[in-house]
Amino acid sequence: MTEKTAIVPATHTAPPAKFSHGVKKGNILQVAGQVGFLPAVEGQPPTPAGPTLREQTLQTFANVKAVLEEGGASWNDVMMMRVYLTDVNHFAEMNEIYNAYFEEQGLTAPAAARTTVYVGLPPGLLIEIDALAVLG
Repeated sequence: MTEKTAIVPATHTAPPAKFSHGVKKGNILQVAGQVGFLPAVEGQPPTPAGPTLREQTLQTFANVKAVLEEGGASWNDVMMMRVYLTDVNHFAEMNEIYNAYFEEQGLTAPAAARTTVYVGLPPGLLIEIDALAVLG
């Protein structure tokens, strides 16, 4: 049987609880919910990319992508994404950012399935995204 492997990009801080940023088993890679924190700086607390949905969404994509790449995957391997928003009024703007981002990425595979829900996140955070990738 294939062992589970924790995926931890160098750009990420240690999670605030007992979980991994990503877990790979066989050809499955699950990316934990990522938020719009800037790359980790040793000795400093995590810092949001900015106060706007655009800034945080783009940084969240960068953080998901870092976990995917560390696990040997790319956006083309992603089967499912879940987007968590703190404000229902951000849905249309997030879709615009989402569509533009993936157009810029030049995906060759069909778009991943996606679910969007509304949740509570720590103060100042507006969006969280997780992803499920199948490699190979």
